[in-house]
Amino acid sequence: MPQTFHLRVNGQDRDVTVEADTPLLYVLRNDLALSGAKFGCGLAQCGACTVIVGGAAVRSCRTEIQSVGNREIATLEGIGTDDKPHPLQKAFIAEQAMQCGYCINGMIMSAKALLDRTPRPSEAQIKEALAGNLCRCGSHNRIVRAIMRASEEAAT
Repeated sequence: MPQTFHLRVNGQDRDVTVEADTPLLYVLRNDLALSGAKFGCGLAQCGACTVIVGGAAVRSCRTEIQSVGNREIATLEGIGTDDKPHPLQKAFIAEQAMQCGYCINGMIMSAKALLDRTPRPSEAQIKEALAGNLCRCGSHNRIVRAIMRASEEAAT
């Protein structure tokens, strides 16, 4: 039986009426028209669907809407704009850290969660934070460089 859930997404209050076990990914994409998070594997193993819930990177394909509670949800659409991209978005562009772009939502959102709690991470910390994100294009080295660049530019 559908229920109404009150969410705070990208700083805006939103209400959705869905089944309690509906994946957060489906709510974001289908009900709120936020298409940054991608459906990849549906098993929380590839990271394409990563969003930030209450400060932590989570796989939205396996996160039931009923488990979100009152925690803030941040999606790729909420961290920057075309006119004022987030430092991570600028760094990914500068480092050309993408090819097909399918994994980039998850990479950026996982990196943002890391930088929010560890502003100057080591390369090893970055790689650990991205361990659950898959990129089949082989852009991992450029992705790591982009995150390092964003952390360095934020520190200056």
